[in-house]
Parts: sequence; structure tokens; C-alpha cells
Amino acid sequence: MKKTIIIFLLISGAAFFKVVSAQNKVIDQVVAVVGGKVILLSDIENEYMQYIAQGLTPNDSMKCQLLEEMMLQKLLLNQAILDSVTVGDAQVESEMNRRLRYFIDQIGSQEKLEAYFKKTIIEIKSDMRQSIKDMLLTQSMQSKITEKVTVTPSEVHTFFQNIPKDSIPLIESELEIGKITRIIPISELEKKTVKDKLNVIRDRIIKGEDFATLAKLYSEDPGSYKKGGELGFYGRGELYPEFEAVAYGLKPNEVSPIIETKAGYHIIQLIERRGEQINVRHILLQPKVSPDAMLKAKLSLDSIANLINKDSITFEKAAFKFSDNPSRNNYGIIVNPQTGSSKFKTNELKDINESVFFIVDPLKVGELSKSVLLKNEEEKQEYCLLYVKSRSTPHKANLKDDYGFIQTIALNKKQNEALMKWVDDKKNNTYINIMEPFKTCKFKNNWLK
Repeated sequence: MKKTIIIFLLISGAAFFKVVSAQNKVIDQVVAVVGGKVILLSDIENEYMQYIAQGLTPNDSMKCQLLEEMMLQKLLLNQAILDSVTVGDAQVESEMNRRLRYFIDQIGSQEKLEAYFKKTIIEIKSDMRQSIKDMLLTQSMQSKITEKVTVTPSEVHTFFQNIPKDSIPLIESELEIGKITRIIPISELEKKTVKDKLNVIRDRIIKGEDFATLAKLYSEDPGSYKKGGELGFYGRGELYPEFEAVAYGLKPNEVSPIIETKAGYHIIQLIERRGEQINVRHILLQPKVSPDAMLKAKLSLDSIANLINKDSITFEKAAFKFSDNPSRNNYGIIVNPQTGSSKFKTNELKDINESVFFIVDPLKVGELSKSVLLKNEEEKQEYCLLYVKSRSTPHKANLKDDYGFIQTIALNKKQNEALMKWVDDKKNNTYINIMEPFKTCKFKNNWLK
């Protein structure tokens, strides 16, 4: 549990300052003012404690560094308000719920999260909301400042040439992988059978049986069936669009007709609505693929693999001609969702799709896997052939092989320079007051006037 809490605090960052400070009492005082925004000693102390929780060794300047980072955030936030930069309530709600779901996964359950903070989930959200909104405003303002900054190829070359030889970064092993898929179709008869079963369950509820009890008995949603199908509070834009469109139109305790999402077929009951947040329970039934359909898909893919292995067709042409996956338009090569490139670092691939990682890890360059059964992004079963197009060895960065990586670093440096120039201009026209004991700090920017 201790390890879980440390990870939890590490990830949470500024959005949880208020929640954490409720349990870590600090004798508070204002230590800085930027525009109309104050920074409290508790803000710095809470962030400082998170650093220590990560196992980092504190030093005399760490609190000064933390204050300077916070002053930059407050300067951006102050300017965002002056410039009427806005973020929507739905965006705030979505980001807050995304973080909460991650935290709940880390700590084990919503109940454990509430027990740890000694607050209900609604109270935790209330504590988080303004911090999340301020964070999004700050990010929007920073993007506004740096959005037009670009780097030319000559600037990338110059940047790389100026890196000291002993400071050139080491590039981890990267690989490019391809995929040919056959989605296993679900028969119309199976879909009808599932809908008929769900209609029978719905009729039982309408006649007076308890929705939650039937959800425990029949729902195929592993995350909610034990809780009687209850999902907890969600905001707009966080549920399947088809699900959400119906759920927001329900009255308390009303049961929806059957709706279809990419997860399967649902019936929904509204428990409670608070403004733009709803808490519902649902029963999910998922149509199953038939053994015959699975065999047909596998044999089809096996025959494609046979053609590739006999050099009758290249992997790329086979992917474009036969694959059901959108990657067919990229000749089967999968795009890394974290970077937008076709290359994956080993740890990235393991985090994104552990099943794919364990299949391709032992393959050599140019080697094709056997057909394997996986689930795609829409939770549909598919048979896949996986292929390793390239695999680099760890090496020092160079322009020939790692131009994109070096370009990103050069762009980040130029964007940071643009941001620091903006700070120099704005802080001279913004009210800034730093109190003791931080007046003796040696800041990177001259915040003391």
C-alpha cells in the first residue's frame, strides 16, 4: 500500500495540491504574489514532500526552484485571464475524471481513494476542479505563446553540431512493426439472440425486479457488475456517444431501451444527475463470435502468411490488399500513438500493448509471427499477423537515423527560449512580490525587482 500511495502522489502533481494539503497541515503564509495570484508556503511544502516521496535527495535550492516554477505558472495563468483565454467545463470535467480513473486504478478502488483522503469522490472532485481548470488555462496560454515557433533543417543541424560530444543522447533500441488483421465477424443471428435476452431482462425490471440484482447476475461488464452495474459519476464526453446520448435523456430510475456501442448492447438506468454529471447503472451483453467464424478468419490469415513466407507477395502489398486494419493504408506499418512516428521504444510498446510486445520481441527483422488472436482498439476480436520491419541497436543520436528526435529537442529548446523572452517582457509589467525567506533565492529569471 505504501508503494501505491507514493506512486499516486508522484503522478498527481499540482491538481491534487488542495486534496493533499488537507492531510499534510502546514502553518501557512503567502510567499509570493504574481498579478492577482498568490503562492502559499503550503503549495511549496506539498510539492517538496512529493519530491522526497519519489526518493529524490533534497538540496538547499529545491524550494527556490519550486517557487520559480510556480511563479511562471501564475504568470501564465494571470495572462490567460487578462487575454480571456477559456476552457470549457466539459474539458475540465473530462481531464479531472481521466486523472481520477488513473488514480483509482493505482490505489485499487474508488472506496480506497475515498478512505485515504477521508472524503467522498464528489468532495475530492470539488477540491480538484479549480486546480485542473487553472492547469488547462496555463497550458493553453503557453501553447498560444509557442504555437508559431518552428525550426528549419539548418537550425536542427546547427543545434546538433553544438551539442558537446559527451552530451549527445543515447537512443534506446527502437523497432518498426506491421500488422495484417482479419476481424472476426459476428453473425446477425447472434446479435438478435443477445438483444432478445436483454429485452427479457429489461421486461423483468419494468415489472418490478431490481436492476442492480439482475446486473450482478447477467452483466458482462467486468468493471461494474459486482456493483450492480453502477458506473459512478461521469461528465459529458466521457462515455460512448451512443450511451451518453440516451443516458442524459433519462429520468431517475427510468430504464432505457436497448442501445448498441462498440462494447456491445446495453440497457441503462439513471441513478442520479448533478448538473452535467450523471451516475447510471447498466447491464452489458456482448455478442460472441462463433467457432466457425474464428476458424475461417484464422485459415484466411494463415494462407496470407504462407504467401508472404514463400515470397509470393511482400508483407507491405499483402497488408494493403488483405488487412482489415486502418494501418493497411500505411502498408501495414503501425503508428506509435504517443509520438506519431512509426518507431517504438521497447518500453513504449510494452506500455501500449503488452500482448503485441511479447509476440514481436523474439522476432528477427523481416520475420513474421504466426496468426494470433487479439482484441483491437474497439474491443473486437481479430486474428493478426505481426511483422518486424526494422530494429535498431542502442546508439548515440545522429542526424541520419534520429533526425525526428533531434528536431523535437531543438524545437523544445527554441519554444522554451520564446517562453523565457515572453516572461522577461511580461514580468516587468506585472505586479510581483516575493516575501521572506525566498528573497535570497537565486532565480534563473530576475523575478526580484
